[in-house]
Amino acid sequence: MKTRRIGRTALHVTELGFGGASLGNLYQPVAPGNVEAVLDAAWNGGIRYFDTDPHYGFGLSERRMGDFLRGKPRDAYVLSTKVGRLLRPVPEDQVPDVGFVDPLPFKLEYDYSYDGIMRSVEFSYARLGLNRIDMLYVHDIGVYTHGIEATRIHLGQLLDGGLKALEELKSSGTISAYGLGVNEVEVCLNVLARAPLDCILLAGRYSLLDRSAEAALLPLCRERGTSLVIGGVFNSGILATGPVPGAHFDYGPPSEEISAKVTAMQRIAAKDGYPLAAAALQFPLHEPAVASVLIGTAKPSSLERNLAQLQTEVPQGAFEKYRPYTTVQPPLTGAVRE
Repeated sequence: MKTRRIGRTALHVTELGFGGASLGNLYQPVAPGNVEAVLDAAWNGGIRYFDTDPHYGFGLSERRMGDFLRGKPRDAYVLSTKVGRLLRPVPEDQVPDVGFVDPLPFKLEYDYSYDGIMRSVEFSYARLGLNRIDMLYVHDIGVYTHGIEATRIHLGQLLDGGLKALEELKSSGTISAYGLGVNEVEVCLNVLARAPLDCILLAGRYSLLDRSAEAALLPLCRERGTSLVIGGVFNSGILATGPVPGAHFDYGPPSEEISAKVTAMQRIAAKDGYPLAAAALQFPLHEPAVASVLIGTAKPSSLERNLAQLQTEVPQGAFEKYRPYTTVQPPLTGAVRE
């Protein structure tokens, strides 16, 4: 599989990466045998970039991914995880329900400070059982997740010490790159105005359907040499399934307007003779600032289908046909200390 460079670093990641949310039992339990099977399918399909997070199953995804990667040559893959949440042990009846089935017995505490990020990295090493993490993303910081007032606090922590911790980790060689891992454009613009970032993992905001990143963030990333890793390429599934009953857009049921737009997109794809999912998967990779697209699933068959979609021929210029049906998320009321 082709690789692309992360920012101005020496890291190169495969154009498709494996996102590890499903390994944390997102929405449904995943048996250990299925974990190994889907990761084997990713590896055998040429994927060499793997992303995980303490949040996924409250440490379960990191443990499972570490177990798999420990048997691979360390220089053969790139690994990223995230900071911003610390896990605290609690009794089983106090484990919060945030969508993971049978997670490990912890609760989450947000901490974007210098000490919080350093402790998060140490804990991730222990869960992964690996001696190197290549990339760190500051996870879910911004109004989309926290609202305005909490965002003021969290961004204060990041700007006062969290970024210093990340820069120290990079300069010491502990990591090779760092950035943000978020679902919104505004916080990316805010932080990029104050600090250099190697990369941004942006979920759902640069897709065939939602091009919120196009106007301001893409030009800034090109200017700053910041790479984008794109998650949520199917916008929670609707670009893969179509607007069928039970389809999701942006983590919830789609509006009538969104369903109508996707229906129109399906007609375009059908007329030109390829699946809409293939266009959705390939669309971000036509932007030079995009380094990789993350796909995440617990099913080897789904992963293999996505690998095939990458090879499906989508005619040159096809993506502009979808532009009349795209949407842009309205700006959030952001808050960064002036």
